[in-house]
Amino acid sequence: MAGQGIERRDMLRVLAMAAAAGQFPGFHRWAFACAHHGEGDLIPAPAARYTPQFFTGDEYATLGQLTALILPTDETPGAREAGVSEFIDFMVAHDPAIQYDFRFGLAWLEMQARQAHQHTFRELDPAAQAALLQPLAARVPAAEGLAHPGLEEGRAFFAVLRRYTLMGFYTSRVGLEQLGYPGLQIYTEVPECPHRDDPEHATLKPGR
Repeated sequence: MAGQGIERRDMLRVLAMAAAAGQFPGFHRWAFACAHHGEGDLIPAPAARYTPQFFTGDEYATLGQLTALILPTDETPGAREAGVSEFIDFMVAHDPAIQYDFRFGLAWLEMQARQAHQHTFRELDPAAQAALLQPLAARVPAAEGLAHPGLEEGRAFFAVLRRYTLMGFYTSRVGLEQLGYPGLQIYTEVPECPHRDDPEHATLKPGR
């Protein structure tokens, strides 16, 4: 399930949504890539460990496995390194409109895992996990979809999960580094202003 990306035309919308989450100091791994601070700004220390805001401990652990399957770690960092599950939990906690979709979707997936393997999704080996997700991730014609009743809800959940996984990944520093996003260089490598001592420039800071 690797090799997935996000359309560049969607980046501005995604960045705007992630900017609000970027103000939360409780993240352990996820960090909004465009966050920047001028001299004298107080930068809260990252949390030693992220505390889920919405999901239960079991749900959050399953979420972490799901995002890692969507964007696995291979030659480059994946969802785990980017802290995508933290981002999703934060976004769901602050958006009641999608809370039911995520909670129901995770419960639906657990039911499928128990029916097929008599184990929770997290207890399955990676091959079995991928096998359960493959029909949900595959794009099938409408007529073929009718031949597999009961998967519509799972496909709807997986579509939302994948969208938020990509959103979290490509707004993290890890994700935007992979995109070669120029804003990272602009904000982190801006040269020192030669007129920094000029009173007319005293109020100007990189990224402001």
